[in-house]
Order: sequence, then structure tokens, then C-alpha cells
Amino acid sequence: MAKSRQHFSSQDSSLSPTSVRSKEWEGPSRWTEYLGPEPSPMTSRSSRTAGPDGQIVQSAGMSHKGLNMQWVVQLTEVAEGLMAKMYRLNQILDYPDPVGHTFSEAFWKAGVFPNHPRLCLLLSKKFPEHYSKLQLERVDKVALDALHDNAGLHLQSLEPWVQLLLDLMAFREQALRLILDLSSTVITLLPHQNSLILHAFMDLFCSFVRVNLFSEKIPRKMMLQMYNLLHAISRNDRDCDFYHRLVQFIDGYDPPLKGLKEDLNFVSPRIGEVLEAVGPIIFLSTDTRKLRNEGFLSPYHPRYPDILTNSAHPMRAQDLANVTSYREWVLFGYLVCPDELLRVTSIDIALVVLKENLVLTLFRDEYMLLHEEYQLFVLPRIIESKKMAKSGRTKQKEADLEYSVAKQVEKMISEVHEQALLSCDAIHRERRILLKQEIGRMVLFFTDQPSLLAPNIQMVFSALAFAQCEVLWYFQHVGIASSKSKAVRMVSVEIDPSDPTIGFLLDGMDHLCCLVRKYIAAIRGYALSYLSSCAGRIRFLLNTPGMVALDLDASLKSLFQQIVQHLENIPKPQGENVSAITCDLSEFRKDWLSILMIVTSSRSSINIRHLEKATVSTGKEGLLSEGNAAYNWSRCVDELESQLSKHASLKKLYFYHQHLTAVFRNTMFGPEGRPQHCCAWLGVASSFPECASPIVPEEVTKIGRDAVLYVESLIESIMGGLEGLINILDSEGGFGALENQLLPEQAASYMNSASRISITSTKSPKGAPGFPLPGHESRPENNASIKMYGISHLNLMHNVYRILSMSSELTRLPRRLEAAVQRLTNLCSVLNDMEPICVLNHVFVLREYMRECILGNLRRRLLAVLKTDNDLQRPTVLESLIRRHISIIHLAEQHISMDLTQGIREVLLSEAFSGPVSSLHLFEKPEEQHTGSATEAVCNWYIENIIKDISGAGILFAPIHKCFKSTRPVGGYFADSVTDLRELKAFARIFGGYGVDRLDRLLKEHTAALLNCIDTSLRSNRDVLEAVAGSLHSGDRNEREASIKQIVDIDTVIGFCVQAGLALAFDRSLAEAAGTVLFEGAPLIHSLLAGISKHIPEEIPEKKEVRRLRGVANNVGVVDNHDSQWVRLILEEVGGANDGSWSLLPYFFAAFMTSNIWTTTAFNVDTGGFNNNIHCLARCISAVIAGSEFVRVEREYQQRQSLSNGHVGESVDSEQSRLSAEASIKSTMQLFVKFSASIILDSWSETNRSHLVAQLIFLDQLCEISPYLPRSSLEPHVPYAILRSIYSQYYTNSPNTPLALLSISPRHSPAVSLSHASPAARQPRGDSTPQYDSGYFKGSSSHGQEHIYDGGSSRSTEHRQQNYRRSGPLDYGSSRKVKFAEGSTSGNTGPSPLPRFAVSRSGPISYK
Repeated sequence: MAKSRQHFSSQDSSLSPTSVRSKEWEGPSRWTEYLGPEPSPMTSRSSRTAGPDGQIVQSAGMSHKGLNMQWVVQLTEVAEGLMAKMYRLNQILDYPDPVGHTFSEAFWKAGVFPNHPRLCLLLSKKFPEHYSKLQLERVDKVALDALHDNAGLHLQSLEPWVQLLLDLMAFREQALRLILDLSSTVITLLPHQNSLILHAFMDLFCSFVRVNLFSEKIPRKMMLQMYNLLHAISRNDRDCDFYHRLVQFIDGYDPPLKGLKEDLNFVSPRIGEVLEAVGPIIFLSTDTRKLRNEGFLSPYHPRYPDILTNSAHPMRAQDLANVTSYREWVLFGYLVCPDELLRVTSIDIALVVLKENLVLTLFRDEYMLLHEEYQLFVLPRIIESKKMAKSGRTKQKEADLEYSVAKQVEKMISEVHEQALLSCDAIHRERRILLKQEIGRMVLFFTDQPSLLAPNIQMVFSALAFAQCEVLWYFQHVGIASSKSKAVRMVSVEIDPSDPTIGFLLDGMDHLCCLVRKYIAAIRGYALSYLSSCAGRIRFLLNTPGMVALDLDASLKSLFQQIVQHLENIPKPQGENVSAITCDLSEFRKDWLSILMIVTSSRSSINIRHLEKATVSTGKEGLLSEGNAAYNWSRCVDELESQLSKHASLKKLYFYHQHLTAVFRNTMFGPEGRPQHCCAWLGVASSFPECASPIVPEEVTKIGRDAVLYVESLIESIMGGLEGLINILDSEGGFGALENQLLPEQAASYMNSASRISITSTKSPKGAPGFPLPGHESRPENNASIKMYGISHLNLMHNVYRILSMSSELTRLPRRLEAAVQRLTNLCSVLNDMEPICVLNHVFVLREYMRECILGNLRRRLLAVLKTDNDLQRPTVLESLIRRHISIIHLAEQHISMDLTQGIREVLLSEAFSGPVSSLHLFEKPEEQHTGSATEAVCNWYIENIIKDISGAGILFAPIHKCFKSTRPVGGYFADSVTDLRELKAFARIFGGYGVDRLDRLLKEHTAALLNCIDTSLRSNRDVLEAVAGSLHSGDRNEREASIKQIVDIDTVIGFCVQAGLALAFDRSLAEAAGTVLFEGAPLIHSLLAGISKHIPEEIPEKKEVRRLRGVANNVGVVDNHDSQWVRLILEEVGGANDGSWSLLPYFFAAFMTSNIWTTTAFNVDTGGFNNNIHCLARCISAVIAGSEFVRVEREYQQRQSLSNGHVGESVDSEQSRLSAEASIKSTMQLFVKFSASIILDSWSETNRSHLVAQLIFLDQLCEISPYLPRSSLEPHVPYAILRSIYSQYYTNSPNTPLALLSISPRHSPAVSLSHASPAARQPRGDSTPQYDSGYFKGSSSHGQEHIYDGGSSRSTEHRQQNYRRSGPLDYGSSRKVKFAEGSTSGNTGPSPLPRFAVSRSGPISYK
């Protein structure tokens, strides 16, 4: 706000009514706030219009005209600033309705008006009555007193807006005077003769009308009345100086159309002439068929396609670029000059424009209902003219024509509203389709022939202007409700929010603008060449006899000479340096405007008609035509961007950005939408900040923020669509359906089988299931099939039809997938090639958003498919789903200039490992290691459901299958479906080494807790265990039994040990799976680890590097002794086995043989284990004893080192410690076996022997599991003949038959059954000595045999005995690895020593 306008209550002479014509009121300084520092491009040079003292120089009759043109442009800019202020006021006041006196609650809280509605409404309704006549104290005495108390504060809040009223009044006076002056002095205002001045004049005219129409939307009456009341309160009841003039101004423009008609009555005939002159262009713009057929918007001739340059309609193409302005001239012109509708040709012009519009845009998104205004203000004037013509029929001969025209206009205005409601959308949709086609052809043509873009640049501008108009019309009419003329109800305009043509137009405009900017150097070069040739033509025309005869005055002749000099001084484009040429032609344009100001003035002795007559006789273009063409081409040299902005800018769409977003979402991914259009929708936002007016500083921030939010919203929608396309392809109806599609060979097999007689009960070993092989009916059991030939033949066509329909459906599927793939690749390609979007200081790079979207979708997809509706997804299925999704990403990656493969690795890594990056380079893991959510979910599921079995699914480890089984599903699958080696390998491939490490870490943590329970139990039962040890060594059975009964919670500890054994078994399978995956992916590393692991030095204590290497080798399953090494690492980490009570461990484990758990334990030949996982106890005992002994020996070595201060020989002592540890492990294990066998056999009796078989097999499995316990160590305590007989009965008896040993019949005592009833002893063999195969059970099922028992078979027992092995899990072959050969012959490489046991006479042994 200018400083001179801050205090309106003062006696400043510039604001007094007597000084309204002062220099301050009329001079340029009044509008400094609205004009800004930059001069207008159309203003004449200051050196030619103003002297040293600022006064206008009067010379050659041109200064007066120059002054008018300067004010024309400046006042048009002032009008924009005034409307920006009124728009802001409306926003602050929450869009009031001053005409209907409707004001919201926010209006009174805005702080502009005093919050006293009764007083304010009274002053507004009683306008223009003075407040002194309204007796305000009777209306609201309290409010009036409050006004007296706060008059100064209220005055201050109203002052800037009252100044706006003053500016409106001053603008009205100056603009009206200038319009009247131009109308009376300009000779011609026809578009083909004086288009430059015509456009300036009509722009001012329309701005004048807009400002006054828009002013009705602000509370002018309330503002003036309340300000005058407050002024009187603070100035002793004296009115403000400008009060009465403002009252006259507001009253004269109430309603505004009344004042506009009176003010513009004098210029009405000139407006009518102009509108008649632009009528043909308007008719042409509405005739889509003519535009298409005659190629007005086509770069090549429609009837002669070989002619690439379409020069058929060059001027019309240029005029079409201004058709949007012409339509506005018609709507505003006939509205404020209704008498011009009575011209004969005006009715058709008005009808065409009115029929395709419903609203009249005033400023930004402010509008008025067009037809309602015409019916309220234009129609009464037409009716009045009709009455006058009717009454004057007998007096005037032309009265009949006037009456007829008036009657037609009346009918047109009355009916056109209904026509517009029905047809306006269809008209514009047809036009949008035309533009979609023509612009599409333009883009293809100019992309292929860029050299023809420059000659047709005016046609490009016309197409851009047409498309700009149609896009703006679409959004201006979205949600508009119009009242019918004959009905009160409101009718909404039917605008299709999913119209795809909007996207095509935006995309076409964007491509055309990109082409223009791409070849801007060529366009500039063409324009420079044209201007250079134009210089010669203009010089020739100036020297023609006609021009010489005119005898131009010196000033005008000087201007023409300067025009020629400007054109001749233009640099000549040479080679490829056009882009480097800098040329400012603004002086040339100013001089040409100065010439036009002179020759179009009625006061000039030489006018435009003289120049045309003097030069047109040459047979070429006239002088003014050449000059106007040069003016237009000069703008293609240094103002090409402003030209593009004028014809192609969509900045006004900011005010409809909410509708813009809605239409985008409806059309972008619709059936007719194109994903590649998204760049154009986004690019629109770059121009949004240009809508901000410098008059209202806060608009810059608000519009910029809204533009950023718009872009973010669209990007979110685009990325959502991108995710949708990827997910569609990744669904079961996408690429998932291809996985189930029939191969050609399969389809042929089905067809061949369907054409035969089908008996579904017959199964083909090689053919398709459900279809028999040829010749099956000849078998005796299939004789009935011949009789059923007729029925089967009836089913033949059904089978063929079913397969054919399946095949046709599968052939349609790739077409849909191809379309989806095409959309995906197009969208990725467009987003990749799109330039960054700049909105104020925000830069949006779509490639980065696309990368984040694709990778984020991969992460969400990974987490989504982790679990099914029931529970965890199988790792193999999960792997296939991830691979399918990654294949789609790789498909998109081919169209993106960035590495998505690295991003995929990052996503998978983040889901497996989410700790700090520095932790990846350290072997030692931090205490709180964070893990990816996906890995964490899967690992926790395995721990909770497999190891801990919290769901009670009856998890059993099956050594023979190397997996876990369950009696009922765990979630959606049985346990073996998610724990076999194939599934664990899939887990390792998905989550890599970090996932394996995390699962291994959880297993260690769980096992460490279980080992802690064992330690606690050892400590609490130490005294009792010492008594048990003494009794075992002394052989006192009674004392032993009494001591064992005092052990607390022995069954609970057994359960913990079984869980620890489960964890050991699971980790061993996990290590084997990890090793297999490592071998497949990095065979050299696997080979390196496998080779190194064989040569790792065996020493105690181990060096840090050796321990690290051994741990890595153990995790990938290349170390034989996995279990003991694993437990050893756990005990070292947690500091376990550091108490003397651990020396009692073998006695504690031997006491387990007295538990009641053995009474319910049964061996299962199908799984190679027991029904309650007690075989995992053997794995736990072996690993815990070995691991604890290693830890104990290492701790003792460290203690000796600390006492001797390192003087002992390190290498020798280390080797001795290792041998000592292994010997200690062996002796401890043998001690456990000895005492366990003693307890087992001592507790056996005729009435209590149900536990005997399970315990003996348990000891045998322990020997097989432990590398430190050879089977020969069990022979002194449990002869092999007993175990052989037990295994033989298990493998020969049906699972449904109980084992004979469990019977209480004396005939089936162990002695008899084991010695005499062995099937092996009765087996007929040629050799007198039975031969036995290698053992069945070996550690982790190292044998190669399949399932031993087939429950569904009906074959005889003899047949089964001939085909299946009958030996137990003993392996005395050469492959048996034994480290301790003392007292054992199992390490020999010769014939098997088993015949020695076969002829043994040991018989039943009684342990008493």
C-alpha cells in the first residue's frame, strides 16, 4: 500500500473531491502499486513520450495517441490488480452475498467489519440513506456505544478496503475516458486491418466490464456506510471527504450492468462493428467438420497430402489463435451493449456463443451465470426495442425489419438457455475429440518433420489456444448448477468426470510445447530469415510512387526509416550458431506501435487508408500488412516463451485443482486412459505459482503450497496406479495364471486322452491323471468298460469342449497380460524420461519416486505374502511369489535408467538385516542386533510353532526324513511341509546369510535358556546327585533308588532337554540347507570352507580367528561334529558349565532312565524316532556332555596359564588339553552308558518291562549319534543280540500289531523271543551264516533307504522280507567313522564281524 494512502481521515488534498482531477489522481504514480516496476512491452519509449520535466511532448500528432496506448496497457494491468484485491477480500469475508444480504459467521469474525450484524445490515439495506436519518440508537444502542468506544480500531481495519473503493472509482473514470477517447479517434478497429490496437482496446473494454461486474460481489454499501459512520464518530459527525462521490458511484453501479450500459452507450456502435467483424472466425471455430475437412489445424493440405506445408489458410490459422478472446468479446459486448444485438448478423453470432456457454468467467474461478444475466438485463432492453419498433411501424419503413430482428432476438434469448443446458457439453466434447485427433497428428508430423515446425508455428499456437480454451471450459463448468428460465429449480450441468479427452489434450499440449522448446533455435532462425526478407519488401513499398506522393511528415518518415534499420540490422543466421544469437526486437515493436498510433488516429493527416491505397496497387501485401506480419514474427525471436505462455499456459487450472485431481484419478487408469499422460497432468503445476498476484503477497505462499500438495497428490495416485499395474501382473489372474497354463504337449495329451473311452478308476503311470492308456479295456477286470462305451462316448464331446474352452480362455489371458504389460512399460518409460517438476523451491524427480514406489511395493508385497490366512506361507511358495514379483520389476527395469536390481538387494537385505551398516563389517554382533521385520516374523514362527510347539500340534522330529512332523496342521500346513530340507533351502535363498544367522541366533538363545535350566537343576540337586554317584559306583541299588527319588522336577528337565535336542536337530538341518544354497550360489566359497574345516588346528583354547572360522563352517554344515560345537559356542557365550556341579552331569542324565516318561515311549520305524521326541534327548545328552567338557578343559587351561604367567609351552599344552578333553568326553559318555544300562536292566521285571525296549533303542541311538561313543562301548552292557532281535521284530511286524516284547505272556519273554523267535534266524539262506545290511539309524539318516513300511500294501510277509532290510541301525561297515578304537572292532575294513553275534550262545542275560 502506498504511503500516501494510509490515513484517509486526514485532510490530504489528493483525496478531497476538489482534487480528483489533480496530477496525483490521474498520473501514473497513482497506480504504482498495481503496475509494478517493469514497463509494459506495448508502451512507447519514454524518450519519445515524455520530456525532462515529465510532461508529454506534443510532436507530429503522435504523442496524444502514444499516451492513449500507454494507458490502455497500464489500465488493463490495473484492472487485474483491482480484481486480485477484491478476490482476496472475498476470501477473507468467506464469500458473502451482498445482493441478498447473506453473510456467514466467518464474515463477522474476519475482523474487517465490526461484529454488530444488526447495525451493519441496516446501513447496507438502507443505502444510500445517510446514517443520521436511520435512528441507529433505536436499532442497537449497545452496538452503537461499542462503536463509539472502538471507532479508531474499526477505522483502521476498514481503511485499506475503502481505499479499494476509491481505486475502483478512479479506475472507472480513467478507463471510461480512455475507452471513449479511443472509440472516437481510432479510424478502424477491424481485426484484419488494425489487430494490435483492436486487441489492446478490447482487452481494456473487457477488463473494465469485469472489474465493475466483480465489484458487486464485495459488500460496497456496507463498507462505505460503516466507514462514514466511524469517521463521523471520530471526527465530530463530519462525513469523509469522498463519501458523496462514492455514494454516487456505488448507486450508479447498483446493479453494475445498469451503470455499464449507461457509461458504454456511446461506444456501443463501435463494439457492434468489432463483434460483427470477428463473427466469421467464431463461426469457423464452431464448425468442427470444416476445420477437419479443410485442414485449418493440419500442417499438410488435407486434399493434397503430398504438399507438406499447408499454406491454404495462413491468416485464418493466426486468427484462430485469438478465437478465445473473440468469444469473450461477444459475451461481454452484447451483455453491456444489448442494442447491438439488433443488427441483422449479430443474432447468429450471439446464438453460437451463448449456446456453448453457461457461465461468464469474471476473474479466476469467480463467475456469473450467463443466461440469467442475459434474461434479467438484456431481454428487457430487447423487448423495449421491439415495442418501440412496433409503435413506429407507420412512421418508419425500417420498423418492420427492426421489429422482426427484435422478435428473433427475444426468442433466441428465451430459448438458448435450454439449448445450452442440453447441448453445450456435447458441443465441447466433439471439439475436444477434434483437437485430440489434430494435435495428435501434429505431434507425430512435427516429430517426423521438425523442419516444418517453424513455418507452421502460428498454426501450432492456434491449436494450443483451442486446447487451452477447451480444457479451461471443462473445469469451469464442472459442478455448475444453472436455473432454468421458466423454472425456479436448479439444473446441474452434466459434465463427465471420466472424460479421457482431457488427458489427451493435456498430453498433446505438453508434447507440442516440448517440440517448440526443442526446436526453438530453428524457429528463431526462420523468424530472423523472414524479418530479413521483410526489410527489403518494406523498403520497396516505402519507395513506391504512391508513398512518395503522400509526402509523409518528418516524424512519420523517421519512424519508417527506423523500422527498416531495425530489420536490416538483424543478425543473419549462419550454420548452427542460431542458438547463440541474442537479438532484442522490443525497440522495433515499439516503433511500429508508434506508427500505428499515428496512422489510425482520425487527427492524423496520414491515416491507414492512405497507406493502404498507396501500397496495395503494387500487387503485393500492403505496408501495414507487412509491418503487422513482421511484428508477429519478431515475437518468435525474443518472446517465444511469452507466446507459449499466452496460448498454452494452464495456470488458471490452479483454481480448479481439486476438480483436476478428481478427473485425473477417474481417467488416468480408466479403460480409455493412458498412463503416459500423467506427465502432462503433473507439468501443469509448474505454472500454478504464476497465478499469484504481486498485489497480494500472501498468495505466493498459499498457491505455492497448494501446488506442491497437488503434485504430491498426483504423484501418490500415479504411484498407486503403478503399484496396481505391478500387483495385477503379480496376481493369480496375471502371471500366476500362466504358471497354471497348459503346455502344448499337455493339451495334446488331454485331447488325445479325452477322445478315448475314459474310466477314471484306472490310473496311468505316465499319462495325465484321470485319463487311461489305450488298451486298458482288454484287461479282464475292465470288461465292463466295453458295455459302457455308449455312455463314455456321450461324455467325449463334453470332455473335448471343456478342454477347448480352457484353451481358449488361456489364449485370451496373454492378451490381457500383454495389455497390462504394455501399460506398465509405457508408464515406466514416460516417468523415466520426464523432466523434473519445479514448483517454487520444490523439485520433484519422478524417477526417484518411481524407484521408491517399486521397491516399497516389493517390501509390502514381501510382508504381505509372508503369511496366509491361516499361518506362515511355505518358504518355497514364498520364494516363487518373490521371484515372480522380481521378474516384473526386471521387466520394468528395462525401461528405467536406474539400477533396480541393487534396490531389490537393499530391500531383501533390509528385511533380513536392519542394524547399522557398520555391523555388517564386524564378525562380533552387537548385543541388541536389529533384524528385518520379515526375517523376524518367520524366525519367531519357527521358534514358537516348531521348537516350542505352543499350539500343541504334536511336533515330532523324524530323523529318517530330516524334518519335523505333526499330528495336526500347524496353521495351514503340517510341520513337514515347512521344515524339510527343500523348504529350509528356500528360506536361505530368500533371506540369505543374515536370515540364517538370525534363526540360528534365536535357536541359540532358546537353547541357552534350556541349558540354564539344566545348570539350575544341577546346582539345586548337587547333594542328591553326589549321593546318586556314590551309590552307582558302590552298586547299592536301594540307596541309588532312594537318592534318585529325591531329585526335583526330573520330568521337567527331561522336557527341557528334549526341546534342546529339537533345537539341535533343527539347527543341523538349517546348516545343511545353508550349505547347499551356498554351494549352489558360491561353490568356490563352499569348497574353500569345506577344505579348510578339515585342516583347522585342533587346540584348546582356540584362537579367535580359528573359533570364528569354525563357527562359519559349522553354520554351513561342513563340520561333522555340529551339535557339540554348537553347544560349546553357546556355553562360551553365556559363560555356562562353570560350576563343579557339571561334573555330576552323567549321573544326572543316567537318572533320566527312572522317569515315568519311558512308559509312554514307543519307537516308530517310519520316522526312525520315538513318539514323544525322546530320541532328541540322546542328541541333547551327547552335545551337552561334549560341549561342557570342552568348556571345562578350556577354562582349566586358562587358569593354568594365568598361574604360570604363560611360561608353559603353548603348543604342547594346547595339544594335550585337546586330547584330555576328548578323553574326558569319551569317559563321561561311557560312564553315562554304563550307569544308564545298569539302571535300565535293574528296573526290569516281568511286571514292569514296558520301558525296556524304548530305553535300549535310546542307548543304541545315542551311540550312533555321538562321535565320541562307539557302539562297541554298549556291547559290554547291552549285547547286540538283544538289539538285533528288537529291531527285527519292529521291521517285520505291522505297525498295527504291538511289539511282542510288550506282551506279558511268559511265552514271549525277552529271552525266548530274542534268542529263538528272530525272523533273521529263521530266514532261509544258502549261507549258513546270516548276512546283515548296514544299520538303519545313523545320526541324521546317513543311510540311503526309503520308508521301511508301506501300510497300504497287501503283499505277503515273505515278499516284504525279501525286499526290505531287517537290520537295526547298527553300522559296522567300512563307512563307520570311529575315533576311539579301544575295545572295538567296528573300525576294521574287512568282512563284517556281525556273524560272531549271530552264533553267540549268550542267550538271555539276567542282571540281578
